Parts: sequence; structure tokens; C-alpha cells
Amino acid sequence: MKLSNLTIQQKITTLLLVYFIIAFIAIASTLYASRRLAGGAAAINDAGSERMRSYQIAFLLTQYTDHPSIALHTEIEQIITTFEQTLILLEKGDPSRPLVLPKDKDIHLTLADIQQRWYQQNKHLIRAVLNEVDKEKANLLIRDYNNILKEFVAQIDHLVVMIELSQAEATQLLRGFQNGLLGLAFIGSLLLLSLFTRMIIVPVQQLKKGLDTMGHGDFSIRLPVTSHDEFGDLASGFNHMVKQLQEIYATLEERIQTKTNTLEVKSRELAALYDTAAFINTAPVTDELCDVVLNKMIELFSAQAGIIRLIDPKGIGIPIVACAGVSEQFLHSEHQVQCGDCLCGDTINSEIAISCSISPVEYGVFSKQACKNEGFEGVVSVPIKTRQGVIGVFNLFFHQPRILPPSEVKLLETVSQHLGAAIENQLFVDREKEMAISEERNLLAQELHDSIAQSLAFLNIQVQLLQDGLRKGRAEQVDKTLTQIKEGIQESYDDVRELLVYFRTRIKHDDIDVAIRDALEKFEGQTGISSHYEFDGNAVSLQPEIILQFLHILHECLSNIRKHSRATQVDVHLSHGTECQLIIHDDGLGFDSSKDAGETHVGLQIMKERTHRIGGTLTIDSSPNEGTTICLTLPLTSNILPKEITKA
Repeated sequence: MKLSNLTIQQKITTLLLVYFIIAFIAIASTLYASRRLAGGAAAINDAGSERMRSYQIAFLLTQYTDHPSIALHTEIEQIITTFEQTLILLEKGDPSRPLVLPKDKDIHLTLADIQQRWYQQNKHLIRAVLNEVDKEKANLLIRDYNNILKEFVAQIDHLVVMIELSQAEATQLLRGFQNGLLGLAFIGSLLLLSLFTRMIIVPVQQLKKGLDTMGHGDFSIRLPVTSHDEFGDLASGFNHMVKQLQEIYATLEERIQTKTNTLEVKSRELAALYDTAAFINTAPVTDELCDVVLNKMIELFSAQAGIIRLIDPKGIGIPIVACAGVSEQFLHSEHQVQCGDCLCGDTINSEIAISCSISPVEYGVFSKQACKNEGFEGVVSVPIKTRQGVIGVFNLFFHQPRILPPSEVKLLETVSQHLGAAIENQLFVDREKEMAISEERNLLAQELHDSIAQSLAFLNIQVQLLQDGLRKGRAEQVDKTLTQIKEGIQESYDDVRELLVYFRTRIKHDDIDVAIRDALEKFEGQTGISSHYEFDGNAVSLQPEIILQFLHILHECLSNIRKHSRATQVDVHLSHGTECQLIIHDDGLGFDSSKDAGETHVGLQIMKERTHRIGGTLTIDSSPNEGTTICLTLPLTSNILPKEITKA
């Protein structure tokens, strides 16, 4: 395997492993030479001690011959034992010291010769001397020992010299290993530096140079790929990136223009959607709403025509309510279709938007050829939905075959949903207006029945009595009847004025406190009945509808007080805390509220209906000759609009 095919990690691991093996061998060789020197030095020391012991034995033998003693004999035996143990150590070595003879054949032969002479000659003569009783014979034996001792010691000296020579060689070897280790460290460092520079530093510098060149806008730079390691991959990736950037930069203007055009299209779509939504929320009638939405979508999608159909509430069909770009003949033939007929009816049944081309293959979807006769080749059909379901269909027509992308179909669906919601809201508003008009007419009828109608019935009776009095010539009865007729006419006039004020009530401000003060001021000026008003709590703005119902209930109470109570004082109290409460009390005749406050009293029933309409509660407390108290309570939830209050 070539080195260039390895990864950076594999290269570094291989180099360090080789360097470690070489260094390990060098260091191990140095340790071996050092141990050899240490073992040889110990061998020289022990061999030299053998020479000393040989002389010591000769000296002790002379003393023992002159003065034999057990102590000298024991000492000589101990030296002999030590001498022999040292010979054994020199032969076998001692790793713990360490003591090792050089691995030299001549040295080991010399040691073997010394051992042989010791056991065959020296030790034999020493034993003979120790065992000889005769002094003269012992001296002769010592003289023979001394004669062979010189040659024996010379042989030991020769062994020491041989070991020293071997030590000198080991010392030279150690120095060689040390010098080699030093050279290895120097050369290895240079080699590693060179290899790391070639493998890492140079590729990094090339990569940095390439980045700098690319940073100055030159995308023609390419890095050489000289290996298959990580830096080779980086160089290949860099070259690929620069190539891609060069291509992107070359087509940047085109891309920007494309994105700009896309953004302009999206901006127009959003603007159209915003304008359509804004108009939908303010459109006065459904026909105008459909016309404007249709024209905006035709302009946005560059369509040649379009129609909007809404399902007939009576179930007759799906008539066209808005159109643009179609002929009178098309309108005449396609004005009314049924659910399931053609693409429009099929869209209502399926409730799925469709964008397709009008081709002969697809004529199965179109029951009529009106679209084809009109010259249309493409159509979009989108259902108009509300919360209750599909209420119509929205169509755009194109003279060329065109299928809108899903995003544009989604936009049309969104517009159709807004349109459906607006149409539904207008229906709700119309129904609410109709209900409000019906309720107001009902209230007006109740008011007329409770006031003017009763007064006219009373006057009719008085006229009959007047005719009867004139016919019978009863002047007193005629005068009394005329007086009652005059009072009835005046009361009817007052009722009419009160009704005019009542039904012309308008809210000129959103402060119910001020509105109540104005109403009491008018009441006091018209009737002369004293009134007192009190307000507790923080200022609060109610919705206009709530204030209007409050004032109608107050007017109804004041009207009843004027007509029936014969009161001299009216107290009105408005409080605002966790709820809004209006209390109206008079000191008039009163009535039995447990019997006379039912549905037979039209005025009280009207007040209850108005209270129920705004979500409040009405309580009536009255007793004969103890006045009447009416309390209107309204929970403060969504009916209030909090406003800032600045206190001086």
C-alpha cells in the first residue's frame, strides 16, 4: 500500500510507530550495554576479592601452624566457603546485583581453570595443612601452597584483566549506542518535521491560499489533489465548492431576476388578496361584492372571463350573480344550471377546486358545449364555502389551455372562503336588521296599544256619553263629559309627545351617566316631579346598544310614574362594580307586585324583554302606598369598554 493512499491518521500512526520501534531498539541496546557494564564491574570486584582471600588463607594457615586454635580453623573454613560461593556467583551470575561475566569464551575457560585448580590443588593443600599435626610437615605443606599460590593469583589477575578488557569494549559500545540515539533523535526530528510539513503544513497553506484567492473574487483557483487522505478530500471539496460558486456567480443576475419576478408575483397576489379581503369586509351588498372580487381575480390571473354562481335558496338551481368577459348568448344559455350539471355543478357536489383544460377527451365532465363555443380552452372552478357548507362556485376562463399550479389554486380557495364568509355575514346582518325592525315594530305596537289606543278607547266612550247627555238635555253631564274629554285629549297629547321623545332617542355620547342626567332633567321639566340622581363606582363606557336599552327602560319607568304613581319624588341610582346596576325608586301609590307585575302589564313586560335582550335581570319590588323600586342588573363582561379615567 502506498503512503499517499493512507489517511492522515494512518500516516501519522505509521510514522510514529516506526519511530517508536527504532527508538525502543536504541534505548534497549543502551540499557543492555549499561547492564553489561554493571555486571562486569561486579565481576571484577568479586574476582579481585578472590585474590585477596587467597592471600588471607595463606596468612591464616601460617598463624594456624604456629598457634593452632579452633577460632583460626573456623575463620579459615568461613573464608574457604566464601571463596567457593564467589566462584559459583562468577560462574552463574547474580541478577539482583547485577553480577554477570562477559559472554566471552576465553573468560569462561579461565574461570573454569581457576575453579579446577582451586578444587584440585589449593583446597587440597589447605585441608592437608589443617589436618597435619606435625608442625614441620605443616610448614612444608604451607611452602608448597605458597609456591602454587603465586601462579593461582596470577591466573585470577589474568581473569580480572580479561574482564576489564571486555568492560572497555562494552563502554565503547555504550558510547556508540548513545551517539546513535542522539543522532536518531536529531535525524528523526528532522524527518518527522519534513514529513509533517509535507503532509499537513503544505496542504493547509495551499488551502489558505485558495481561500484568500477566492475571497478576492477569483473563482478560477483550483487546488492540486496529490493524495487520497483527508487533505485530498478537502482539496476535492474545495475545488467542487469553487466550481459551484463560479457557476452560481455566473448565473447570479439571472437568479436574482427570477427571484425578483417570483417575489413580484407573490407581492401582487398578496396585494390582491389584501385588497379583496379589505373590500369584502366593507362591501355593502352581495352583488357588488361578487362583481369586485371577480374582476380582481380576473386581473390577477390574467383570465379572459369569469362568473360567480350562488345556490338559489329556493333550490331552483345555481344562477349567475356576477360575470365578466362572457357573451349575452353564454349568459342566456348558462344562467341557470343544476347541481351536478357541467363542471360548476360537479364542483359544488364534490366541494373540491378543479383546474383543467377543456379538451374533447374531457367532454364527459361538461354536459354543455357553451364554454367551448365561447372559445375557452382552460377553466378553474372553485367552490364558495361557508360554515354551513357550499353556497356557490367561482369560475375563471382562459382562451388557451392552462392549468394553475396548486399554490394559485390555494389562493383562489382562500379568496372564495373570504367571499363565502362575507356573503354569510351579510345574510346574518340582513336577518338581524329584519329582526330588529320587527322587534321595534312590535314594541311600537305595544306602546301605542298601552297608551294611545287606550286613550282613544276612553275618548270614544266619553263621546258616546256626550251624545247621550246632549240627547237627554243633561247640561251637568255634558259639562262633566267635556271636561273628561279635554283631560283625555291632553293625556293623549302628552303620550304622543312622550312616544316621540321615546322613539327619537339617540345616543349622543358613550357615557350612560350623562345620558341618565339628561333624561331626568327633561322628565322633571315636563312633569314637575322632583328627581334625585346618584352615581357610584368608576366611570365605564358601555356599548351603544346597551346604553340605548338602559334609556328605554328608564323612559318606560318614568312614563309609568307620570301616569299611575302620583309620586312627588323619583330617586335614580347607578352603580358600577362587579356589575352595572340601575335602581329607580318613586314614592307613589305602588301596587301589589306579587299579583299585578305579570304579562298583563304591557309596560313592565316590555322592560323585561329589553332587559333579556342585553343579558341582564330585572326585579320589581312594590307594595300599595309604599312606592315602587325597579332594579336593572347587568354583568360586566363583554358589554363594557374600559376607558382611562384621569383624576384631578
